[in-house]
Amino acid sequence: MNHQFTSILKRYGIAIAFVLVCVILAILSPVFLRWNNILNVIRQSSIIGIMAVGVTFVILTGGIDLSVGSVMAAAGMIAAGSMQNGAGTATAILIGLGVGIACGLANGYLITVGKITPFVVTLGMMSIARGITLIYSQGYPISGFSPSFRYIGGGVFLGIPFPIILLILSVVVAWFILTQTRLGRYTYAVGGNEETVTLSGISSSRIKLIVYGISGFASGVSALILTSRLNSAGPTAGIAYELDVIASVVIGGTSLNGGRGSVWGTLIGALLIAIINNGMNLLGISPYFQQLVKGLIIIGAVLIDRLREQD
Repeated sequence: MNHQFTSILKRYGIAIAFVLVCVILAILSPVFLRWNNILNVIRQSSIIGIMAVGVTFVILTGGIDLSVGSVMAAAGMIAAGSMQNGAGTATAILIGLGVGIACGLANGYLITVGKITPFVVTLGMMSIARGITLIYSQGYPISGFSPSFRYIGGGVFLGIPFPIILLILSVVVAWFILTQTRLGRYTYAVGGNEETVTLSGISSSRIKLIVYGISGFASGVSALILTSRLNSAGPTAGIAYELDVIASVVIGGTSLNGGRGSVWGTLIGALLIAIINNGMNLLGISPYFQQLVKGLIIIGAVLIDRLREQD
């Protein structure tokens, strides 16, 4: 009986924690369960959640991406600059996504061809992308976009905010790729045992290049949402976002050693962080404590992951 309980806790621990947090906050604050608040929480989690979906691919291969926040800032700023110079919405979207993908592929190339550890490469890209953003903007924000572009972050479709639709779509597409395609199987395999994958004739370098490209693409999507929602691209956008992104993935049950995890867990992790932040705001708790709680949750999630691997 005890073994069965432990097994259930390991498998559904994050979902149980998510439900418990929701119940506690619903009791402490009647505002929490209001539909507008729920939509607001999910909308707030969309930017982090979409980036976290991309980083899930990376961590499943045993890698890490610390550059997502800075890449998001660069993609948003350059897309905004293109519109300021007369580009249309469609062109700006392609430019923003292109910048994200280019940064992701650069990470993957340096990791696979340059044989540099993912931590060092993405840490360097975090600084490079932030520098590009500051140089391009000269430290000033760019604002004032067309209604069609602002729809990305502020529009509503069938009563649902468009960023939420993009979040759900990204999770579903990522789930399909990871579970129904060869790329997905190889992604898990590279994280599980890269040497075996290589001996099987599969290029682990190509898989890594693709997953870092996916992570960059996700940063580009989030950049468009944030820039559109704020109607402004700021040079300091996305600072420390990588912490929330990686926390969402780890809290969601993806192993930092690679080979195990799911995007549905990542989604719950992102929502859990957003709910905790929202609940603390509703209860009037200092934002300083939010950082403390988030840090404890991350350490707890990693500790549980280590204990799971020891069994």
